[in-house]
Amino acid sequence: MATSAEVDAMRRAIAISAKGVGTTSPNPPVGCVVLARDGRIVGEGYHVRKGEAHAEAHALAAAGSLAHGGTAVVTLEPCNHVGRTPACRQALIDAKVGRVVIAVLDPTSRCEGGAARLRAAGVDVEVGVLASEARVVLGPWLTALGKQRPTVTWPYVARSSGIDVADEDLEDARLLRLEADAVLRGDGRVTEAVPGSHGIGMLHLADYAGAMEPDRITAALYEGGVRRLLLVGGLAFADPFLALGLVDRVYAYVPEDGASTVPSRSAPWLIVPPGFSIVGAVRLDGFVRVEARQKGSSGTSGLEGASSAGGHSGARPHAGSARAASA
Repeated sequence: MATSAEVDAMRRAIAISAKGVGTTSPNPPVGCVVLARDGRIVGEGYHVRKGEAHAEAHALAAAGSLAHGGTAVVTLEPCNHVGRTPACRQALIDAKVGRVVIAVLDPTSRCEGGAARLRAAGVDVEVGVLASEARVVLGPWLTALGKQRPTVTWPYVARSSGIDVADEDLEDARLLRLEADAVLRGDGRVTEAVPGSHGIGMLHLADYAGAMEPDRITAALYEGGVRRLLLVGGLAFADPFLALGLVDRVYAYVPEDGASTVPSRSAPWLIVPPGFSIVGAVRLDGFVRVEARQKGSSGTSGLEGASSAGGHSGARPHAGSARAASA
């Protein structure tokens, strides 16, 4: 069972892993904390983007020789393959860590997986520590992997007169772009959400002309490396995506119109589309922002549940595409 120091370190790893959201795709955002033998934090790191060092490598570099005999606490199972960077499980073995604590198993691991290889090398491994909390950050990546399309977010303004396009100049819209990989606009243009954030050649994006085919577009964007997609457009643009169940999350911005008004029924719904449940509401400057997700979905996928259910057995689900984590 994980110690209190390891649990605390895992929460730290989860927090710093979020620093890679919006830049790591097609790789997952991962965080790692290294504890010395006495439980002190001696290094930490997170993955920034594909082709660069993984979280474990950053944390081990910071810890240096203090990692010897210590514990590595990581949000996602260390990778077991050599791609653009060395295998993380080998880096941990070479650093002579004595124990590795993992939140979620990696569904894209080749063969038996990093956890099994670590155990075979004599490293003590514990899996499933704070798995549900780790999915707060890993959830969209895991969901995209399971559905073979990006997780899709649609922000809009729910005025008393009907549904309107969310202003991209709003500060909150800028924050949504920080969490996204790409933006698809109503005119078919596709851009990197934050230009240059993923590095050169990591995302392959193309504009779309003519009639929108949402399922084809989202599949192509997934193949191009996009794991989080932001839709920018009105109801007519988003409706085909909604009809196919391709929108995972919506943000409705409700203007402060006064305490006594009569809303219009020009839209087919007032606040959130059918099939969505409100999961959050906060007051902003001039708006109330309502967050809603598809009913029956917690933002996780079947792959996520299966990846945490593997426990100490090393069993894992088979992913449809192993390229997702080929850093």
